[in-house]
Formats: sequence, C-alpha cells, structure tokens
Amino acid sequence: MTLTFPVVETEFTFIDAPQDGEPAFAYAYPHDPQKNTLESVHPHRVHDIRGHESKFSLDKQGFQFLRHTSAMTDFSDQDKIKAEYYPEVENLLKSVTGAHRVVVFDHQVRFHVYGQGEGSKNDGKRGPVTKVHVDQSPKGGINRVKMHMGDEAEELLKERVQIINVWRPIGGPVEESPLAVSDFRSLDFNKDLVPVAVRYPEPGKVGEIFGVKHSERIQFYYKSLMDVDEVILIKCFETKTDGRARLSAHAAFVDPTSPENARPRESIEVRALVFTHE
Repeated sequence: MTLTFPVVETEFTFIDAPQDGEPAFAYAYPHDPQKNTLESVHPHRVHDIRGHESKFSLDKQGFQFLRHTSAMTDFSDQDKIKAEYYPEVENLLKSVTGAHRVVVFDHQVRFHVYGQGEGSKNDGKRGPVTKVHVDQSPKGGINRVKMHMGDEAEELLKERVQIINVWRPIGGPVEESPLAVSDFRSLDFNKDLVPVAVRYPEPGKVGEIFGVKHSERIQFYYKSLMDVDEVILIKCFETKTDGRARLSAHAAFVDPTSPENARPRESIEVRALVFTHE
C-alpha cells in the first residue's frame, strides 16, 4: 500500500554550476570573489511524514526521525554544549548505528532573525540555510577523517565510516523555517550533485561540500511542528557503496502554513564521525 503524505508547496534555492567549466568554490570568510557559482530558485513540494516516521531510515533514505530527550535545556553556553551535549549525541549515534566509536567534530546553533539574510550571524548564532546542500562530499568526508583522527585515520578508513548530522529544535517547537531532507534514492549522484571547494582562512585548510542542482525528481520530506524532544539524523557521508543511502541533501524552507507571528526557529546541529566494524 502506497502512503500518502500531506504536501506543502514551497520553493528552494539550488546551485547552478560555473558556466566556464571551472571547479566550484566558495570562501568561508569575506573574500572577493566570494564564490564562482550562481543560484536559482525553483518551486518544489515537501511531504510531511508526521505519523509515519518509522518508514524512513539512515540506510534507506539517508535520514531518520527519532524521539530523544536531552538533559540540556539551555544551549547558550558553548563549553557546556561540548561537555554535556556532545556525549549525549555520541551515545545516541552508537545506539542507532551500532558504531564502536563516535567523534563529534563541530556544532552550529541557529536562530532565525526576521529580515536578516540566509546564514546571517546574530550574537554568534547563524540563521537557517535555504540553499539545498550536503555537508560533505566523499572527498570532504575523507578529509574530515584525516583532519580529526590524525595518525589513526588510515586504519579507521579501512572500516565503515559515516558522517551524521544530528539536528534538533531548541527553545520550543518549530513554527517556521522547518528543515527538509531529501530521499537519497531520488537523487542522481553523478548529475545532481556539484562538488564545491570551501576555502577557510587557515593556510591550507580546504573542505568540500555538495551543492545540489534543481531536479523535479528530488523528493523532500519534513516533520511538521518538530519539538525539542525530536531529532533528525541526516547522513552526510558514507564509505559503503553497496546500495545503502550515501547522503541526504537538506535545506530550510518557507512554510506557507506557518502561523502569523510564528516563533522564530531555533535549532542546534551536531556533526559526528561514526565508525563501525564493517
């Protein structure tokens, strides 16, 4: 039996690859030029999976919705996040994936300020990102392992490695700018994904993410009114190429069903290396 989900009509910002055929790049700090790519906005549907969360998994679609209560209620202290929330995330990912080791390597707290541009900083926080993207390309994922695991990296890369983003609302339910995630099976890995080199101010530090080109094939999902005891696990990188989902593209979107004077969305995302004996 085919499931039918409520649908929201919205739009997303997609990448347009450089017209000159040059590799795409973007700077993570003020620079001229800031990037060599353009974007275009396209209408798209997003399906609400509330009530059908169990139908989706990291290895099938590339994302998973879970209930998970955190002991933390105040995410304003960065040191406390690292000391108390990181271990919670590590234990959650171990229990879900069966990993023998999980290493959290960064986090981002987001707060939407009406009238500010995408990703704008506000008191150290960034706003939601409406460009469809993947946090790591395969090259970027391997570089992350080498960056954070040092001398252990080569041995760890012989087993299964994933990078998983754990996304959670904080402060209250999401009433506007919810997060949409894509079904890996609806992406054409070779045609829809554009590697983008991310250049950092530190000498020699270059990461790589995926921008996503527009395609009507891409299927997006979200969970309406997510609250603080709910999380999304988003796969960003996967070393296994045996048919399991390798990633999920994601982006925030304007929800036309949001109430007037909706509470600005607050969230935290934590990215982790996940190592499994496989």
